[in-house]
Amino acid sequence: MIFPVTALYASLLGLLLIFLSSRVSQNRHRARVSLGLGGDANLERAARAQGNFVEYVPIALILLMMLEPEVPGLWVIHVLGSLLLLGRILHAIGMQARPILKGGRFWGTALTWLVIVAASLLNLWHQL
Repeated sequence: MIFPVTALYASLLGLLLIFLSSRVSQNRHRARVSLGLGGDANLERAARAQGNFVEYVPIALILLMMLEPEVPGLWVIHVLGSLLLLGRILHAIGMQARPILKGGRFWGTALTWLVIVAASLLNLWHQL
């Protein structure tokens, strides 16, 4: 395999996406909403957690994949992949309604952005 470390994190994140998607389905069933959000706050939180994941994770994984052959030690990809996975888990937890968990949304977003910025800059460094 050409990108074994990125494949590891893509696989773990793929499982997280299925979990988030199942939460949307469960909330749709509970609220009896087949299309849209039906004004249901729990369904909206679940849909946004899934949507936010789908908006950020693909570009982060592409950047990691492009960086993997360029770095001499794969530890950099492991660090970035771990931070991305942690960030997405924290964000998903933070999207729940419980006030004590709200910090997860902030830290999840911050870690995700950190990974995207770091991987982007490292890719630029290696290409220029």
